[in-house]
Amino acid sequence: MKLTKLGICGIISLLSYTAMVVFSPLAYPGYDWLSMAVSDLSAVGAPSAELAGQLNALYGPCGLVSIMAVCVASQNLKTKVLRLGIYFFAAMEWISDVGYKLFPWVADADSSHPQNVMHLIVTALVVIFSLAALILSIIGAKKEGMKSLFIWACVCLTAMLLGPVGTGIMPKAVFGLFERFSTFSAVTFNAVLGTFLLLGKFGKSFD
Repeated sequence: MKLTKLGICGIISLLSYTAMVVFSPLAYPGYDWLSMAVSDLSAVGAPSAELAGQLNALYGPCGLVSIMAVCVASQNLKTKVLRLGIYFFAAMEWISDVGYKLFPWVADADSSHPQNVMHLIVTALVVIFSLAALILSIIGAKKEGMKSLFIWACVCLTAMLLGPVGTGIMPKAVFGLFERFSTFSAVTFNAVLGTFLLLGKFGKSFD
């Protein structure tokens, strides 16, 4: 099996996450996507937690398979900065997958609850690594001459920054909307990298 074919996993990961975000609220009476976070859907004690887990089952595993395949394929790239950006993004994916499984949000507790504190720390690490990865990818893609990857990285970085800025200055009634800009930016960029791998944009294939 050629390594490039594993890029499809990045697309599957995005579809799984999207299905969770779109359909899990059906099992959560009173859920308001405009004001509530995505993590509320899978929180401990949330009525939608089981459905969210089922719909999101392929998100983590497929996302990791895709990004690790991209890491291997990135050996073909001439630009070290772009390779470093991909490695940072892979680290973020591992932190996200392991961290959120270890410390899911507790629905009936406030942010001072120990598990929720750890959840917020994981979120901070995910954001830091994501921003670093996207900035490095923008610089690296430009040096590598990969214009479409450069554009996608810029779009995802803008969306990721729009999330915290929006949640900080806009009313809490639209917190969920802006939070989704941040979460979907990372998931989308993983799918973008997977698509580039699938199309052989990272150079020769590995059998």
